[in-house]
Amino acid sequence: MNLFSGLEKFGLKSAESMQIFEEDKKDGKKGEEGHAEEKVPAESDFLLEKTVRCTVCDHVFKTKVIKSGRVKRLEPDRDLRPRFQYIDTLKYDITSCPACGYTAMNRFFDHLTPTQMKLIREQISSNFKPSDKVDHAVYDYDEVVDRYKLSLMNTVVKKGKVSEKAYTCLKIAWLLRGKAEAMPDNTPEEKAAKAEVQKEEEGFYQQAFDGFLKAISDEMFPMCGMEQSTVDYILAYMAYHFRKFEIASKFLASVLSSPSASRRMKDMALDLKGDIIAELRK
Repeated sequence: MNLFSGLEKFGLKSAESMQIFEEDKKDGKKGEEGHAEEKVPAESDFLLEKTVRCTVCDHVFKTKVIKSGRVKRLEPDRDLRPRFQYIDTLKYDITSCPACGYTAMNRFFDHLTPTQMKLIREQISSNFKPSDKVDHAVYDYDEVVDRYKLSLMNTVVKKGKVSEKAYTCLKIAWLLRGKAEAMPDNTPEEKAAKAEVQKEEEGFYQQAFDGFLKAISDEMFPMCGMEQSTVDYILAYMAYHFRKFEIASKFLASVLSSPSASRRMKDMALDLKGDIIAELRK
């Protein structure tokens, strides 16, 4: 029986031997165990270009963003730095106008008051020199760290919230960590270069810690899209990192007693509490 009979009127030829549920042939060479080798996708496979109109100068340009649903989330770092398979999504959470220099994280880019736009035009745009760098298929760490630093300068100029400045510093620290992880350290020169990046990461991490401590006393939650339990946990881990165990314990107690904190967040807080106890017993 030919299941496809009648399709000849559409110019389609069919054969009785055509199978509906024929197994797909696997591409790629098989490994020693008989499994097809997985093809590692390029970073550009996860990106698309989005057209943006600058809030400050009205210039229309394109920026790269992550394709929704394309990335696979991995376990984050202990301070909640996000990790995804094959790509560092933090590199694409920033928008920078190539004409006037206005730069901000994506969630803040379209939100400026007239006074803030005036400040940016006077103190950023009037002195900004457009880059002659060719736009590549993907962003490298050096390019993105510069964009985040420009975003931080814009936030300072526009008199943005302390939490936005702190969050920008935290993301710069995370990006520098990603850059260091990708750097080789086989020679003394490479080790020195990596150590310099890690030193810069530490500086921005300290600024983020100080900024969030100030922000929680002056601002309401959510803060940069984060609920209180998330900010409290990040502060607890940062305090632990800087060996400020009393401060860390205070924020961990807040997370553990929070009715809105997830079970997973509380488990992470308990693990961190155990690390603090172990450090204090040394």
